[in-house]
Amino acid sequence: MTNRAKESDFQYCEDIIQRHSTSFYYVFSQLPRDKANAVFAIYAFCRIADDCMDENQSTVAKKRALDNLEMELKLFQLGRERDIPLWRALRAVFDNYEMSFEPFYDQLKGQRMDLYFSAPMTMQDLEEYSYYVAGSVGRMLLPIIASHAPRDGSDTAVDLGVAMQITNILRDVGEDYYEKQRIYLPMEEMKQYQYTVTDLHNGVINLNFIQLWEKLARRAEELYDRFFEQIALFDPDSQLPVSLSAQVYREILNAVRANQYNCLSHRNYVAKETMDAMNKAVSQSI
Repeated sequence: MTNRAKESDFQYCEDIIQRHSTSFYYVFSQLPRDKANAVFAIYAFCRIADDCMDENQSTVAKKRALDNLEMELKLFQLGRERDIPLWRALRAVFDNYEMSFEPFYDQLKGQRMDLYFSAPMTMQDLEEYSYYVAGSVGRMLLPIIASHAPRDGSDTAVDLGVAMQITNILRDVGEDYYEKQRIYLPMEEMKQYQYTVTDLHNGVINLNFIQLWEKLARRAEELYDRFFEQIALFDPDSQLPVSLSAQVYREILNAVRANQYNCLSHRNYVAKETMDAMNKAVSQSI
C-alpha cells in the first residue's frame, strides 16, 4: 500500500473522531503523528461499534449489525479483512504495535450488554459494564501510548476508562433516561439514597439525588487519582495527551456541580477555553 493510500485511510478515521468527539480529538491530536493515527483508527472501530446500536432502530437490526462487525473482526484476526479504510488502517496499527484482540472483542461484548440492557444492581455491576464499554478502550490504546512501560499497565488503563465511563453516566443521566429509557445509576445506590425512578421521571434534583450522584463521582475521582499516580508508565511523548484527557473528563464532574447538578435537562461540557488552560497547566507539570 502506498503512503498516500495509508494517509487516506487514517484520514477517514480522523474525520470520524473529529465529527463525534471534539474533546478526544483535541487531546489525542497532540500525540506524535503515527501514534495519533493509531488512536484515531481505534476510535473509529469503537465509534462504528457504537453506531451498530445508535443507527439501528430494532433489536434485530442492532444485533445483526453487531454480528456483522464481529464477523469482520474475526476475518481481520485471520488476516482476511475487508478491503475498506477502517480495516486497512487497523492492519497498519497491528503491524506497528503489539496489539491484542481481546479488548476489541470485549468492546463488542459491552455493546451487547446495551443491546440486552438491564439496569445495574450494584456498583460492581456498573464497573463491570464500564470495563467492557470503556476500560476495554484503555487496553486497546495501551500498546500505543505505553509501549515502553516497565510493567503491565492494564489496570491503570482500565481505571481511566472506567472513571471516564462513570463520568459519562453522571453527565448523561437525563439523556439516558428520557431518550434511551435507560438508568445506569445502580439500583442499590438509588435505594440507599431514597431516590426513586419516579423522582427521575419527574426530573427531581434534591439532596437525595445530589448525594447519590456524588457517591458515584467520588468513585470516579478515586479512579482518576489512581491513574495519575501511575502516569510514569506511559511513554514520555504520550503523558501529556493522556493526562489531559483525564483532566478534561474529570472536569466534566465539576461542570455538573457548577450547574447545580442539573444533568437531567442540561448538557454539561468543558469549554475549549478551559481545555486550553488545562493543557497549559498539565504541560507545565509534566
